[in-house]
Amino acid sequence: MVRPPGPRNRGVVGNFPMGSKVPLGRFTQWAREYGDIYYYRVFSRQVYFLNHPDLVKQVLLTDYQGYIKGEALRANRRIFGNGLVTNEGDSWLQQRRLIQPAFHRDRIESYGRTMVGSAERMMAGWQEGERRDIHRDMMRLTLEIVAKALFNVEIAAERERISAALDTVMELSSGARMLLPPLLRLLPTPGNLRYRRAARQLDGIVHGLIGARRAGGSDSDSNSDDLLSWLLEARDEAGGAMPDQQLRDEVMTLLLTGHETTAVSLSWTWYLLGRHPEVEQRLWSELRSVLGGRSPATEDLARLVYTERVVKEAMRLYPPVWAIVRSAVAECEIGGYRVPAGATVMMSPWVMHRDPRYYAEPERFDPDRWLDDRGKAVPKFAYFPFGGGPRNCIGASFAMMEAVLVLATVAQRVRVRVAKDCRAEPQASITLRPRHGIEVVVSGRS
Repeated sequence: MVRPPGPRNRGVVGNFPMGSKVPLGRFTQWAREYGDIYYYRVFSRQVYFLNHPDLVKQVLLTDYQGYIKGEALRANRRIFGNGLVTNEGDSWLQQRRLIQPAFHRDRIESYGRTMVGSAERMMAGWQEGERRDIHRDMMRLTLEIVAKALFNVEIAAERERISAALDTVMELSSGARMLLPPLLRLLPTPGNLRYRRAARQLDGIVHGLIGARRAGGSDSDSNSDDLLSWLLEARDEAGGAMPDQQLRDEVMTLLLTGHETTAVSLSWTWYLLGRHPEVEQRLWSELRSVLGGRSPATEDLARLVYTERVVKEAMRLYPPVWAIVRSAVAECEIGGYRVPAGATVMMSPWVMHRDPRYYAEPERFDPDRWLDDRGKAVPKFAYFPFGGGPRNCIGASFAMMEAVLVLATVAQRVRVRVAKDCRAEPQASITLRPRHGIEVVVSGRS
């Protein structure tokens, strides 16, 4: 079988880019060197890396049924179970249809007050000239928002426990650990034991939320119109309720993924604004003009055009999900090459979003590259921070609206400057978290 070009595989190991100190740099280097599709091997796993919009479109949209989710997500089924992120086939489609109404446009707009109110309460605890880890702030904030918006529960009492457990999961889902054989994950190593403890903590919290809602009844506290109530009341064709395990899996998936990616996006947005005062000044000018000092609302989104471009450009440079991985169900053809059944197919927004073929000065933070004429020139699958095709992120509109409203709420009242000794470094885990957080200094605006 003729394979695409790629780095020379060495011995039994082959190549192990996730074990590198700079895996993002390694993937980018290979893409620039070997072109639109390259091949490497990790032990017995064959990897086909795609670096062209047409090839990404083929896998995510045109032929999406020929691929299933990749190894990293399947390896975290202990956390996500058979929820929307990891599910496949008819079961996935049924669950997606059930959950989709919670993310319809009219429904999303009703969440705006929750997003703005939560951001304002967060800022109320900030002090002039205070040094903060803005990434930790964003994680707490978005967790509070998704819990209230989708499940109508206050999560403050459990926020620290959830954050600590999720930190452990993300730490142990990065680098070489992402590729451990399933058998090795069963061994009682310190890392595996920490992972299991974190999983048990998350289980307890989610089961507690479900149990409290069941005990309260569907009509108490106006809870009957939120997503958790829909899931509890859902019935299949035979009239049966959703099994407890499936209910747990869906709530866990939406609670964790519903805040993680938005928090990561906002964290890197603050980092970029803190490094580019000229962009921050233009952002503030728009907020003064549109809002005049009042709190933003969903009705303002159509006029917060520069604010939206700032978020979009931040997600270009630091996409919250840096890689999308699929496994070929059967032998197929991609880019003129035969790909065997079971092979790994990998696509990276991080690599594609920085490709000079599609972006002039790709390393530059330039929100104006998304002005109408320039933005339309970018091929659709050269920018895909939320994935694409039928399995794109179900909460993409929710996340984008949340990011814009939170940014507008905070930036019109607070100036954020990156601390001089800040060591922000992207960590290639399931998401693109900053490895050491993002240390900033906050000050109020006059």
